[in-house]
Amino acid sequence: MKIYNNLKIKKIHKNSVIAIGNFDGLHLGHQKVLNQAKLKAKKENLKFGVITFEPIPSMFFNKNIKHHRINSIEQKIYYLKKIKLDFLIIVKFNILFSNISAENFIEKILTNKLQSKYIFISRNFKFGKKRLGDINTLERFKKKYSYKIIITTPYQKNKKIISSTLIRKNITKGNFDSVRKFLGRSWAIKGEVIRGEKRGRKIGFPTCNIKWASYALPKLGVYGVIVETKEFKKKGIANIGYRPTFNGKTLLLEVNIFGINKNLYKKTIKVNFIKFIRAEKKFKNISDLKNQIKKDIIAAQK
Repeated sequence: MKIYNNLKIKKIHKNSVIAIGNFDGLHLGHQKVLNQAKLKAKKENLKFGVITFEPIPSMFFNKNIKHHRINSIEQKIYYLKKIKLDFLIIVKFNILFSNISAENFIEKILTNKLQSKYIFISRNFKFGKKRLGDINTLERFKKKYSYKIIITTPYQKNKKIISSTLIRKNITKGNFDSVRKFLGRSWAIKGEVIRGEKRGRKIGFPTCNIKWASYALPKLGVYGVIVETKEFKKKGIANIGYRPTFNGKTLLLEVNIFGINKNLYKKTIKVNFIKFIRAEKKFKNISDLKNQIKKDIIAAQK
């Protein structure tokens, strides 16, 4: 998969089938659409690519949105590679790009830069300055710029339309059984292990500490998790919260990995959220905390 971080598209990737969207989470609905687009490209003997945006436009426009992403851009690229695209265009979403009119987006990018033949979009797709462009805009200009539009249909599971918004809602509630069904895999975050205050080690439960980035924020509390690195894949428990027993002020993910007792400082780990165990709680003393952690470990192992 060729990755473009600009619009200098090679000739081999022009006259292609294009799918456009944020594809945050790359859930089952996204996967269905991209596989349909891939089949169309194969049938027409064309290349197939995706246009996505970084940062996610809603986060660009609203700086108050801090915890929103289902996947990091690195994770998105990883999952798109699995679908075996021919190319991926990551458009830098900034003030300049946000001020491009809808018709200019069609003319200068979809037509002049890409010479798109087929464009896959969702029915609620908005684009261009002030989000004035939509499927009607694309329909209006399709003859002028010689492309065809394929409007994707929502994908349903358990009578619910799968969307990134629905998945975020379930993440915030700690409903990871549902999240797993909608994604087709466990929801996971990746982060670099940072130095902590080593309280966990002192009380017999060493943890890997990770600052919570721009990921959607789960219900605060303790979770059963599976932790992966290049060297191992282990079960564990994780606490996401502020550590009220120690009067913590910053949001932190603390992961206790079963069967691992070595320093992972500065290592990148992947934490798969499996099951919510309990809400975050302030304990009267360290002894009560230790007893609860033992119970949490038993619950996680089950």
